[in-house]
This record gives sequence, C-alpha cells and structure tokens, in this order.
Amino acid sequence: MFGTIIPVMPFRPITPSSIFPWIIRLPLLVSLGWYLICTLSPPGSGGIVRDVSFPPGSGIRKLAQELETAGIIRSRLHFILMTRLRGQAHRLKAGDYRLNDGMTPGDIIRKISAGEVDYRRFALPEGYSIFQAAEILEQKGYFKRDEFLAVCRDRELLKRHGIHAESAEGYLHPATYNMTISGGVRELVEQMLKQSGEVHERMNIMNGSGSFKRHDILTLASIIEKEAVSPEEKPLISSVFHNRLRIGMPLQSDPTAVYGVRTFGGKVRAADLKRQTPYNTYLNRGLPPGPIGNPGSDAIQAALQPASSQYLYFVARQDGTHQFSRSLEEHNRAVATYLKRN
Repeated sequence: MFGTIIPVMPFRPITPSSIFPWIIRLPLLVSLGWYLICTLSPPGSGGIVRDVSFPPGSGIRKLAQELETAGIIRSRLHFILMTRLRGQAHRLKAGDYRLNDGMTPGDIIRKISAGEVDYRRFALPEGYSIFQAAEILEQKGYFKRDEFLAVCRDRELLKRHGIHAESAEGYLHPATYNMTISGGVRELVEQMLKQSGEVHERMNIMNGSGSFKRHDILTLASIIEKEAVSPEEKPLISSVFHNRLRIGMPLQSDPTAVYGVRTFGGKVRAADLKRQTPYNTYLNRGLPPGPIGNPGSDAIQAALQPASSQYLYFVARQDGTHQFSRSLEEHNRAVATYLKRN
C-alpha cells in the first residue's frame, strides 16, 4: 500500500533581488496607511474647540499650521495635501469658524470651502470713533453705517447701561468681538457697552474721580488716545492737558478740530483749526462736550494719573514720539526743529 505523496516545494533562498520589491513597496504602504488614518480618524472626540479666523488672502499653510498647533488636525502636511488633491486649496472662503478635534479633515475642508462661518469678528481699535467703527462695519458687509450710528444714539439703550450722553462715543471698549451670524447691530453695541461697563467698574471710574465725572475722564482719555503714538507717552501727554485745564488754557488738540467732520481725520489743516464746532479745542476752552473716540484702558489710566510735569506744549517728532516744552519760546524752537521741511 502506498502512502500519499506530498509534493515538496523547492527551496528558494532569500536574495537581495527577492526582497527589493518589498523595500520599495513598504514606504508606499506606510504612507498610504498614514494618509488613511489622518483622513478617516479625527485626532480627538470633540473636546478641543477652537475659534479660527481665516482672513481674506490668507494662505492654506498658515491655516494648517494653526489647526495642527491647536490639536484640531493630526498633520498640517496631510491637511495641505488633502485640500490640494480635492481641488479645494483656492476655494476656501474667508471667515471665522468654530472647529473641534472630533472633526475629520474632510469635514473641516467642506465647512471652510462652503463658507459656513459660525460667527463674525469685529475688532475696534483703540481711539477709533463711532464713525470710524461704522465705516469698517459697512465695509465688512456686516451692517449699514447709519444703522450702527442710530443704535449708538439710542437714548433708551444708553440709559440702560448708565450712560447719560448723546451717543455711545467713548463708551465702546476697544476689543475684538464675536457676533453670531443671526445677531443684529443692537447685539453688537450691547456687547460693547457691557464690556465697557465691566472695564470701567474694574478701573473704579463709574462714579468719576475727584472733580472729573466718568464722562469727563473718557473725554480726556479719548483725546490722549488720539494724540499718543507711543503708549509710554500717554501719562506725559495727559499731564500737558491737566496743566492747561488747571490754568484755563485751551487744550488746542488737533484731533478735536476734525471730530464729526471727517471720518478718518488724516492731516489737520489750518482751516480745520478755525472751523467752529463744539469739539474744536482751539476755539473752545475746557473739555469738549464728549469723547472724540473710544479710549483703551491705558489712556483712561493716563487721564486718571497723569505724569508729574510742568509741560504745557508738545510737538511730534519724525518718529511719532513728542518733544515736550514748558514755555512757548521753548515750544517754538521745537516746532522749528521738528516741523521744518526736509
């Protein structure tokens, strides 16, 4: 009786030529595995949430770096590659998005390329007036200029926030604000007034300081904010105005001469200084009727605590800082030095 014959496979020794194809394939397989993991598996469960701004003209590399650093995606290289392979690199829409680490890169790309923004962001720079804010909001397409200004002049709204003034000028705290898509202009102004109230509470100016009421403090601070380029000079500039107020000397601040006349002041001309308006401190002594812009905390603090000096004048140098003087004679020499034509 014969047993079953089992064929024996011939022995093939392992040679460099036999493993070379696998050496080539292995990196490709690893890369494919890495790509699939990054594509299909989000880095987390949604616990990390970040508000990301993608400005007009911004590049995908910066966005990818920001998302990777925040832990929203696993790899910026993968995100860039995937966006380009999908043909979406130049279709991402500017806006402000709320993203989390439970989203896949595909979810993020789809959301940004569709322009599904979660909120709108508005930054009010220090010193900007309500007129300047209105122009920016209209340029961004958020609200109409006149619509914003009308809300800023709503007496009932102002009264509810403890403001007894003609408008919200000076009471809108410079900061960055996030607005919901469905929110209107009133929501934004309410948010800004609330923020301002909290800041003023912390600075203890709600009831004024000394002979200055809160409105006076903000008015002086707004002038300081407009005049100062260097933050370090704000207390010195404040001292000049305090010294002038004490002796009844006109403040003669250039920015007051164009308030309400031009949205973005630009260079103040001789004709501006002669224009009769309630805010022109060349023609009216004391503080103007109200703020000429919205001052930041540093300017408010400078208005409250001016530097100790005997200065009555200052003139801008070429670098934006100022030369301070005690007398008119000294000031005229500084003007001849720093305002002479090159």
